[in-house]
Amino acid sequence: MLSRWTGLGLLFVALLVGDQIRLGRPEYKYRLTVEVEGPQGLTSASGVMSVHPNRGYGGTGSGGTRTKGDAVFVDLGDRRNLVMLLLHDASKANTDGMNYLPITAFAGTGRRVSFREVSQQRAPVPVTGDAIPLMISFTDPAEPGTARLVRPDDLSATFGEGFRLRGVTLSVVPAGWWPLDFGGALGEPVTRGIERKLPWLAQSGTAAAALAAAGITLAPSVTDPQLAFEAD
Repeated sequence: MLSRWTGLGLLFVALLVGDQIRLGRPEYKYRLTVEVEGPQGLTSASGVMSVHPNRGYGGTGSGGTRTKGDAVFVDLGDRRNLVMLLLHDASKANTDGMNYLPITAFAGTGRRVSFREVSQQRAPVPVTGDAIPLMISFTDPAEPGTARLVRPDDLSATFGEGFRLRGVTLSVVPAGWWPLDFGGALGEPVTRGIERKLPWLAQSGTAAAALAAAGITLAPSVTDPQLAFEAD
């Protein structure tokens, strides 16, 4: 009798753990790489994002999709910096574009890829035009109020002569074995560390102050300005 209850208990635990993995694992992950050409040469930085659909019992499929990851910080030297946010559209900034960025990027090259097919893609693709997430720069990285919006097609207006955006590239990476996806064969981990670059993010209200200084207005659907810099 005891062994029967033990077996049932182990089965229940296995089912519970399996269900949590089903709910928590990402549908796909992608790496965004930003390359900037300047007087001193080429500078680049990248970050891995994971995209999670709503698999809860109240709804399935891509509804309620969210992206986890951090904004990409590019150190251009001499206190110059470029930050690619987790937002699109400065007048009504939203986070939805990050969820479907691979689909948009592939469409920009003439390829129609569905949400479910993204994880099967491996060839890197350029991110161009309005698909490029919003970019800002800080005159003083220690002060959120010094943020200003950067136009991808005119970096010289912000950083001076000789600077230009060489490109933004998206590469789909293996989703891995969540929650053990901490590198190597287990899968690329989501990139973190924006708070080390912008430590004031840990303080309440600073993300909103930075976005306001850059002239970015959040859409009503984005209730937390912090999501522009880090999402979990």
